[in-house]
Amino acid sequence: MRSFNGLYFFLSCNLIKEVILVKEKTSHTAAEAKEAQPAAKTSKTVKTAKTTETKRRTSRKGTGSSGRAAGSRRGSTRKPAQGKTQRRTAKPHAHQNHKEEAVVENAVVTAGKEAETRQPRTRGRKSSRPKLRIIPLGGLGEIGKNMTVFEYGDEIVVLDAGLAFPEEDLLGIDIVIPDFTYLIENKEKVKAIVITHGHEDHIGSLSYLLREVNAPVYATKLTIGLIEGKLEEAHIKGDLNVVHPGDEFRIGAFKIGFFHVCHSIPGACGIYFRTPVGTVVHTGDFKFDNNPVDGEPMDIYKIAELGHKGVLALLADSTNATRPGSTPSESVIVDSLHEQVAKARGRIILATFASNVSRIQMAMDAAMAFDRKVCVFGRSMVNVVKIARELGYLKVPDSLLIDPEELSRYSDNRLMILTTGSQGEPMAGLSRMATGSHRQVQIHAGDTVIISASPIPGNEIGVGRTIDALMKLGAHVVSSENAKVHVSGHGAREDLKAMLALVKPKFFIPVHGEYRMLCSHKELAIGLGIPKDHVFVGENGSVFELTNRSCHEAGKVTAGPVYVDGLGVGDVGNIVIRDRQQLSNDGVVIVVIALEKNSNQVAAGPDIVSRGFVYVRDSEDMMSGATDRVEMLLDRMASEGVTEWSQIKTQIRDTLGRYFYEKTKRRPMILPIIQEVR
Repeated sequence: MRSFNGLYFFLSCNLIKEVILVKEKTSHTAAEAKEAQPAAKTSKTVKTAKTTETKRRTSRKGTGSSGRAAGSRRGSTRKPAQGKTQRRTAKPHAHQNHKEEAVVENAVVTAGKEAETRQPRTRGRKSSRPKLRIIPLGGLGEIGKNMTVFEYGDEIVVLDAGLAFPEEDLLGIDIVIPDFTYLIENKEKVKAIVITHGHEDHIGSLSYLLREVNAPVYATKLTIGLIEGKLEEAHIKGDLNVVHPGDEFRIGAFKIGFFHVCHSIPGACGIYFRTPVGTVVHTGDFKFDNNPVDGEPMDIYKIAELGHKGVLALLADSTNATRPGSTPSESVIVDSLHEQVAKARGRIILATFASNVSRIQMAMDAAMAFDRKVCVFGRSMVNVVKIARELGYLKVPDSLLIDPEELSRYSDNRLMILTTGSQGEPMAGLSRMATGSHRQVQIHAGDTVIISASPIPGNEIGVGRTIDALMKLGAHVVSSENAKVHVSGHGAREDLKAMLALVKPKFFIPVHGEYRMLCSHKELAIGLGIPKDHVFVGENGSVFELTNRSCHEAGKVTAGPVYVDGLGVGDVGNIVIRDRQQLSNDGVVIVVIALEKNSNQVAAGPDIVSRGFVYVRDSEDMMSGATDRVEMLLDRMASEGVTEWSQIKTQIRDTLGRYFYEKTKRRPMILPIIQEVR
C-alpha cells in the first residue's frame, strides 16, 4: 500500500467525510421530495411568490450593474467595508478522528473517479448566451507576475496583478510586470479587480495597472493593508474594499466568492466565480496544512460544497506539481528555528521574504524565547512588519524591537536582525551585508545567518553567490540545504490530487508555474479521470472560451513581459536588453571621424576608443591595425563617391566587426560617430 504522511491522511479523512455527508443529505432530501410530490404541486403558486419576493429583496440590497457589490458572509449581499475594518474572531474548528489508511486511499480514488463522470449543473439557454472567456496575462510558463482575466459579455473581472523579479540577463531591469494592453483597450469593461493574497507576485503590478484602469479592488484585510502602502508610495488613490473568507457578492454577471486557503501569508484565499455558463474556481496559491501557525485551516467544506454542486472549470496552482508527496506544515520548522537560535553564540541574521508574515512571527517568537532584541532592515520588510502589527497579524511587544541606532548597545548574543535578500537580490539587505556595502551591519566571524527561504527558479546562482560571500567573511550559514528552516507555501503532488478530487471540475487549466510544472499538473489531472481533451495547458495571452458544455482555445491576445527600469515602464524593450547584454559581454568600440562639410574629405581621425573590450595598452598593434582598415575603407568610399553617412557607418561596423572577430573571437558593439566640420 502506498504510504500516506500525516498531512495527507488528515486531509483525506476530512474531505471524504464532508463529501459523504453532503451526498447523504442530498439523497435523503431527494427521497423526501419524491414522496411529497403531490403536495408540491398544490404549493407551486406559494413557492413562486416567495421566490419572487426573495429576488425583489435581494435586488434592493444589491448595487446593480455598477460593480460595487457588497461583501458578505455566505449568500448575503452586504457591502464590504472600505479601508480598515474591525478584527474578526476566527471560528474554532473541531478536530476529527483519523481512519485507517486503506479506507482513506480507497475513498480518495473513488472521489477521483467521480471527476470523470461528474457534470456541473448549468441552467438556461446555450445558444443565445455569450461565452465565458478566461485569459491568463501572466503566470503561465513562468514564476511570478500572475494575472488572469475573466470576461463575460461586456464585463471583465481581473484576478491578481503581480510582478516577477528579473533574471540575471535582464541587465538594469528592476521588475517585470504583465502587458496590460488588452485591459487598457477594454478599460470600460473592467468592473473589479480581485486579489487572492498579498505576495508581490500577486499584487506587485497593481499600482501600475490602476494608473491605466480605474476599478474597485477586493481583497482580505492584510492584503488591502499591503496594497494601501504600495499605492501611497506611488501617489495613487484606489477604491479598496475589504472582504472576508466566506463572503460572496455580485459584480454584474459574476457572483464572486472567497474561501480561505493555507499559504505562507495570512489572509490567502481561493476565489470562485458563479457565471451564467457555470462555476469557475481559482485556487490561488495553496497547500493543505493540518496545523497552520495562524490557527486558520483551509475551508475544506466550502471546496467540497463547490465540487458537489458542480464546477465547470478549475484553475489551480502548479508551482510544486513536480514534487512528490505533500508539502509539510508551516509549523514543522518552529522547533528547528528555535534549535538554531539556541545554538548561536553571536548575532543572528535571518533573511526571508518580506511578506512571509508567519515566518516573521516565528522568528520573533524565537527571539523572545532566547532573550534577543530584534532589528528589522529592508524597506519592504519594515513596511510589512508595520502594517501587520497595526492590523493584528503580528503579535510583538514594543520592547522586543529596536532601531538600527541601538544595535551598539547590546552584545552580539542578544541580537537578531531580520532582513530581506533571501533571493540574492543585489540591492537587498543580505546581499549588501555579504559584499560589505551595508551601512549599519558588517558581517564578522561568529555571526549565524539563517536563510529561511528556498531560491525561486532562476535565482539559484545569486543565492549561491551570496552564501559564498557570507562564509568568506566568517559567518555560519544555515539554509534549507542543511537544516529544516523553510517549507514551501505551495502544495505538492498529493495536495494537488486532493484538490482535483474535491473540486471534480469538468475542465482543468493548470496555472502558476513554468511549462514543465503545468504539464506535470496536467498529467495528474488525467490520472484522476479528467479526459485528456478537457485539460488545457496554455500560454500567457491564450484565450479559453467556455460554454456550459465546452471549452476550447480561441486565439490569443497581446501578452508578454513589460520591463520596469527606474521610472520608465515599458520603454526598455528587447532591443535595449540585447544591447545591454552585448555591452556586458564584449564591450564597445567607438570610432570618431571628422569630415569636411563640402568635400566630405576626412579632416581628422579616425580615432578609436575602447571600453570593456580590450586593454588598449596591451593591444596597441591590434588597435593600430583597426585604424588602418578604417582609413583604407574611407579612401575607397571617397573614390567611389559615397557620401551618405549611414552607408559609411554601416561599412565601418561590418569591416571592424570582421576584423575584431578574427583577432579575438569577440563581437564588441561598434559605434561610428561622424562629425561635420567647416
